[in-house]
Amino acid sequence: MKEYHQLLANINRYVTLDQEEEKRLTSIIRTTRIRRRQFIDQPGYVSSYRNYVAKGAFRSFLVDSEGKEHTVQIAVEDWFVSDFYSYITQTPATLFVEALEDSVILQMEYDDIEGLCSQMHKLSEYFRITTERAFAFSRKRTLSNLSKTAEERYLELLDRYPNIVNRVPQKIIASYLGFSPEFMSKIRKRLVSKS
Repeated sequence: MKEYHQLLANINRYVTLDQEEEKRLTSIIRTTRIRRRQFIDQPGYVSSYRNYVAKGAFRSFLVDSEGKEHTVQIAVEDWFVSDFYSYITQTPATLFVEALEDSVILQMEYDDIEGLCSQMHKLSEYFRITTERAFAFSRKRTLSNLSKTAEERYLELLDRYPNIVNRVPQKIIASYLGFSPEFMSKIRKRLVSKS
């Protein structure tokens, strides 16, 4: 159970599982090592796993009709990552989910989680809470993209997730924030000259 300590601590922030419930949950988890640049979800394939990042970093992105990549999520330790729409609806994915570093994920298969959630109200409650929080964050990010300047969005990311800015390539951060790497360089230079 030691290898699941981080995930169980995450769950216990919202609900308290007893030892038997923890045992039932950990019995369905598959620990998977993922190499940098390896995909865990790809367009056209159904996302079968809820993936918890135990170690490493990932990004979810789509490729538009002109071949341009648009990063929609960055995930590091203690976060979940998948093409969540595909996972929840069990329909083919539209996103690529790629490891940015050599990583370790804890994978929980859709049918296994659904079965456990129907038997364990606390686990169902945990996933409801975390899904609602993810939706709320996604909505906040959309509003931020519509109402804030590029510099404000960058500063917000820097303030909220300083470790991401140091670990994730600049071009991916720029893509996530909705501008080019060149424009991000200008923002960073302007911020340095202000300080």
